[in-house]
Amino acid sequence: MGDKTFHIALYPWFAMGHLTSFLHLSNKLAERGHKITIFIPSKTLHKLEQFNIHQDLITLIPIIVPHVEGLPLGAETTADVSYPLQSSLMTAMDKTQPTIESSLQELKPHFIFFDFAHWVPSLARSLGIKSIHYCTISSAATGYLIRDGDKYQNKKLTEADLMEPPHGFPPSSMIKIYAHEARHLVGASEKEYGKDISFSDRLFIAFSDCDAIAFKTCREMEGLYCDYLENHFKRPILLAGPVVPEPPTTTLEEQWAKWLDGFKPNTVIFCAFGSECMLKKDQFQELVLGLELTGLPFLAALKPPLGADNIESALWEGFKERNQGKGVVHGGWIQQQLILGHPSVGCFVTHCGFESLSESLVNECQLVLLPRVSDQIINARLMGRDLKVGVEVEKGEDGAFTKDTVCKAILSVIEVDSKVGKEVRENHAKFRELLLRKGLENSCIGEFIQKLHGLLQ
Repeated sequence: MGDKTFHIALYPWFAMGHLTSFLHLSNKLAERGHKITIFIPSKTLHKLEQFNIHQDLITLIPIIVPHVEGLPLGAETTADVSYPLQSSLMTAMDKTQPTIESSLQELKPHFIFFDFAHWVPSLARSLGIKSIHYCTISSAATGYLIRDGDKYQNKKLTEADLMEPPHGFPPSSMIKIYAHEARHLVGASEKEYGKDISFSDRLFIAFSDCDAIAFKTCREMEGLYCDYLENHFKRPILLAGPVVPEPPTTTLEEQWAKWLDGFKPNTVIFCAFGSECMLKKDQFQELVLGLELTGLPFLAALKPPLGADNIESALWEGFKERNQGKGVVHGGWIQQQLILGHPSVGCFVTHCGFESLSESLVNECQLVLLPRVSDQIINARLMGRDLKVGVEVEKGEDGAFTKDTVCKAILSVIEVDSKVGKEVRENHAKFRELLLRKGLENSCIGEFIQKLHGLLQ
């Protein structure tokens, strides 16, 4: 194809972090003249239109999500359901296969990028389309968690297996996991995710059946893990670079802009755990108490905890009065990217979703890492131990944190004289400079496109 442009279809998992990540990449590719088609749940489409900065080349196609027994009527994304119902939502996505097949037959794209829909590679192959597994988690997490199939070798992974890195994993890695995390990971990998398929089998098929695997990273950050994966899966690894999101075309909502403007630079703690994470009530309260204990202003964007109908019912009596004008807990959607870039925000307490980490690394606020599940655990170790750009909140042997450990982690990155804080600030600044360096993105995307061309030869 030489330097000709091509047409790419994308079908991301129905979670906002996945949908926005795919759209950010689409903007980078459209900027270079490539035609993009993204399949998006119909009622969610309007939330993403603001991020589409190349509407002449990027088409968002609405997909009707079939109703599956047990799902709330109208549920489309993980933001609409509790965690136990995600498997049913995955079943609904799998039921869209005939619709996607029909659309691909009509569109005839050169590539389809996907993640959780493990049936895409087989479907694409039958239509003469190349399939690219675009992974929204880090290559480090992928390498650690997606191992040579348990069932394929008549052996199920155990907690002991997961507490050791897989064979061939980079020996210099500082990634280690604890017993309570291994228990969770074993349970999650064997859990049914969609009808009659486990989460681990779904991902193993997706990674091993596609034509190539792509990551939103660069060699300077995760080169060793990318080399490991290329050897492990015997598939080309494509690196799109940091894919730094373009600034949203919208402005920060007036209520948040006015509130944040009332504080000095680098003094506000922003805490956000994404659209899916629901804490237990006691951990929710420990987190908020930890924010309050710092004595600093804070804005926490959190879903109501398990068993609570709303945020207000989960907070204790006297909280609002005690934190009037200084501390806010918000239960709805919030403009995270714009808030992270606000001058008054000096610290970001995150659940360690890879998209959130990427957004935070290109801003100046310091990172406090509080992973909850699966890949977030590995992401936290990558950021806290390998790259040393943040501080992880200490937890007990049962995986629980306290208000004191939350407070301690925040103050360690904010206090100017803190030895730990000084180290992470210096490393954060170094990686921020790297990720925003002129020419890095063009170089990465250019090489990414060349490798796509190579797959069509």
